[in-house]
Formats: sequence, C-alpha cells, structure tokens
Amino acid sequence: MNIYGDWGNTLTLIRRAQWSGFEVELLAHEVGDRLPADVDLVVAGGGQDSGQVRIAADLLSHGPAICEWAEQDVPMLAVCGSYQLFGHVFVPATGDTADEPLTGISLLDVETRGSSTRLIGNLTVETERFGPVVGYENHSGLTTLGADCTALGSVRAFGQESSRAGGNNGADGTEGAVHREVIGTYLHGSVLPKNPALADHLLAAAVRHRVGEDAYTAPDLEGIVTQRARDIAMSRPR
Repeated sequence: MNIYGDWGNTLTLIRRAQWSGFEVELLAHEVGDRLPADVDLVVAGGGQDSGQVRIAADLLSHGPAICEWAEQDVPMLAVCGSYQLFGHVFVPATGDTADEPLTGISLLDVETRGSSTRLIGNLTVETERFGPVVGYENHSGLTTLGADCTALGSVRAFGQESSRAGGNNGADGTEGAVHREVIGTYLHGSVLPKNPALADHLLAAAVRHRVGEDAYTAPDLEGIVTQRARDIAMSRPR
C-alpha cells in the first residue's frame, strides 16, 4: 500500500544509506509472493480500507515470519493501514468497504475500530527518542494501545505543549506505537524525509542487524530544506 507519498519513506532510506556508503538491495512484495529468507528493514505503507481488504489475508499468512523478524530486532516502519494490520484487529465502521473485521498479525498490541470521526491535518508528535516528529494524518480508524505496547509519542497541538486532538484516537493524546525496533504511525507526508533522525534510527538498526555492530554513520548534510519543511508543517493549523 502506498498513499499520501509513503513511497518517499523507501526513497529516503535508500538515499541516506547510499550517502553513508552502503549498497542497498530493494525487495518489493506483492500479494501472493514468497517472503525473502533474510531482510534487514521492512517498510509498509498506508492505504484505504479497500487496500487493506486486498492485502489482509496475504499479510496474515506471513504474520509468523514477520513477527519472528521483529523479535530478531529487524527494524520496521508501518504507516496507517499497515500500522492497523500490524495490530490485533481492524473493525470497520458500518457501511465501509470491509464489512467484516480484518485480523491483523498481532505484532503490535493495538486494536483499531472504524469511526465516523476523521482525524486529518499536520501533526507534531513529541517523542523521547527522536525529538519532535512531524507528519500528516488522515484516518478514521481509531487505535487503542494495549499494555504490551508503548506509544511513539504524545500529540502537540498548535500553540500548546500537549493535546488530546488527533493521533491514535483523538482521545488519549498518543500517536503511534513501538515494539522493539518496530514503529507504527499514522503520519504520512512522507514521514521520513521530514524526520531524518527517525530515518537514521531505522538505518542504524538495519546495519546493526546485518553486521552485528553499530556501523552506521548518518550522512553529513546541512538539512536546510528538511528543517524548512519541518518548520512549515509545524506552523500550519490542522
């Protein structure tokens, strides 16, 4: 799935890895394909409910292998629809394309229910590991976190230190979910071009998985364009 520019996440990871001196092999997965035996990083994009219906069974069939990768600290980024299907279940709202609940792979301890409420707009998320993370959300699925999952961060509304608006469910002030090196988020935009610290964290984990040591050095870039994009996103109202 790829919506709202999620392909930019993959491009960002490729370019930053190459700028840091690494060769990259990109493997694309289509419904019905076999999973590769060995990977170092997984990126899964967002999609509409109809897209989730198309991929749900295939994703579920590969769930055990993907969960095993996660326990081996393979880094993963799951955005929006993929984030929902990395959880236990997505229950669609009445009348949606998916009229039956979609079973997720339970990698993340989260559940999502469709709603008539749509959370949409630029969002800033305060995180302990990456500082402020900025992106764009547009979803009607409301996600709640279980006890075995921690949030990526807390929502910061414009002009406020914190807010319960937007994020996972528009109620508890959280956004995203983290398990080991797996990050689920509702942030599109794409999220990684505007958040190089997050991209470099994923790449560092991928290199560590491949070579067994911390051998990734972030590329030495001024980042003027990146910072300007972040500033603009953080200044625009929802």
